[in-house]
Order: sequence, then C-alpha cells, then structure tokens
Amino acid sequence: MFSPSREEARGFFFDVWRKHHDQQPLTPLEHGALALILAHPEYHTVLDQPERFLVRDYRPEDGETNPFLHLSLHLAVSEQLSIDQPPGIRDGYQRLLKQHGDPMAAQHTIIDCLTETVWRAQRAGTPPDGARYMECLRRHSAPRRAPGKPPS
Repeated sequence: MFSPSREEARGFFFDVWRKHHDQQPLTPLEHGALALILAHPEYHTVLDQPERFLVRDYRPEDGETNPFLHLSLHLAVSEQLSIDQPPGIRDGYQRLLKQHGDPMAAQHTIIDCLTETVWRAQRAGTPPDGARYMECLRRHSAPRRAPGKPPS
C-alpha cells in the first residue's frame, strides 16, 4: 500500500497545479485531482505558493481547514465511488446528488461521514467501521419528510 509522507502528498497537488499552469500532460489521477482543485478556487492561492505551504501545519483548534487533507479526502471518495467500495456508496452518492443537486455538495457530505469514521477508528485504535460509515451516509441521504407527516 502506498503511504506518502505529508510533503509527498502535498507535492502531488503542487505538481498537478504547476503542470496545469505549464500546460503539461497529466496522468488520469492528476486529471481527477485537477478537477477537484478547479472546484475549490479557495485553495488556488495556497497551491501557487509551495515554498510557503509545503510544511505548514493546519490545526483544527485554530479553525483552519487543511486544503491538502480536504483534496485527498475527495480523491479517496472518488476512488470509493469508482469501485463501489464500501458496497452501496454509489447508491448513497446518487441519493445525495438528488438531494443536493450538486456533485461537490454530495461529496462533501460523504467526506463528513468518512472523516467521522476515520476519527472514531483512530480514537478506538481499530480499523475503520465500514458499516458505521454506510449508516452515516444513509442518515444523511434519507428522504426528508414534511414535519408532522407520518412515514410512508
């Protein structure tokens, strides 16, 4: 299993962004990463300054989002969707897509569930619980009823 260092993972995104600007060819994985980068213009300034952001720490307690972690989670979700792993994630994504009407919003909901699942596993010192991950996704993609209307 490939396990890049923090700098290698960040370097991947910096390289994709540079190649895009230099109009160099991209691999299929890089094309996917570029689509995510283009969908997140708030990260373009960071990607324009590798010397400043390659080793910068992003601390949740400071209210900061780590752009590299966020883009990496998008790549992970894209891979999960491409192979429907865990089973049923594609169906959950389709429900979220109908609900939100926007692919990025649907993926962000999945990322929230993935982040929660990984956090719980790290905290418990166990592997991620795929069933709990899918339950989170089901909760977020369940059809919403009007208040006071009984379930059908």
